[in-house]
Amino acid sequence: MKPFFRNRLVNSLFVDKCFGRAYSPPKLGGVARSAGAVCSMQRWLRDFSLDRRVHPALERRGLKAAALSLLCILMAGFPLYADDVHVAAASDLNFAIKEIIQQFEHETGNQVRLTLGSSGNFYAQIMNGAPFDVFLSADMSYPKQLEKGGLAVPDSTFVYGVGAISLWVSKNSPIKLEALGMRALLEPTVKKIAIANPEHAPYGRAAVAAMRNAKIYDLVKSKLVLGENVSQAAQFVQSGAADIGIIALSIAASEPMLRTGIPLPIPTNMYSPLEQGAVLLKRAGPAGKAFHDYVRGPEARKILRKYGFGQAVIDK
Repeated sequence: MKPFFRNRLVNSLFVDKCFGRAYSPPKLGGVARSAGAVCSMQRWLRDFSLDRRVHPALERRGLKAAALSLLCILMAGFPLYADDVHVAAASDLNFAIKEIIQQFEHETGNQVRLTLGSSGNFYAQIMNGAPFDVFLSADMSYPKQLEKGGLAVPDSTFVYGVGAISLWVSKNSPIKLEALGMRALLEPTVKKIAIANPEHAPYGRAAVAAMRNAKIYDLVKSKLVLGENVSQAAQFVQSGAADIGIIALSIAASEPMLRTGIPLPIPTNMYSPLEQGAVLLKRAGPAGKAFHDYVRGPEARKILRKYGFGQAVIDK
């Protein structure tokens, strides 16, 4: 039996008279597929027009309906325009934020321009006019200060996660980290201890607080090697420039660090909670607001938990 047009146009099913294949509307999963969707619809329309047993008036109505359906699909499935989002993020987010950005870009078509660094430096840069749309800090104080200073959207600050710190040593180190805990910093083989600079990095301040709590800070402060941010502190110890480090758990427990070293989380009662805040800056456009909202959504929460950020996305 010859192929023929079946059901109604609303079923969006067309039969290729030449090849005997049935086509259904493609599932649009990303902006990059929109051109393919248009080509597919053109093919459907060609195939449909080949079937001359359909009444001409019905055919014309069908073609118009198909074209209108395609337009509605494209408008519903994709943003009317794509834009760049400039994001400043604390360096402890290195692995987590890149995964979040990848999903956000795939789902929206917007492009994120990411800069990683220390929260204090970002705060100073934003105060001096740095062109960021969203700021992800390693604490809550900097975002709140930006709100008070009129540079951020009022009431846009929220806690996206709670960070933690960890000791980290190379697998080649003679230090028995699990047995010694914080006392490992006192080992004779330890000549240099890497931490983030406590003057502008919240993770550096947490490291100092943990050492003070363990009553060893005065004994080891001369051995401290300060990274510009917690990622640089991790690089110091991973490269062998330091013998041990106190770094972000989100970095210490990441796949690259686990391949070469051993992490040991520091008990959270030894330092103040590292509540980390996101804020929407006033210069942000619709794409910036979309990313700010995405960070507090379910997909971002899942990724943040994966990288060790406890109690992710707590509304304050």
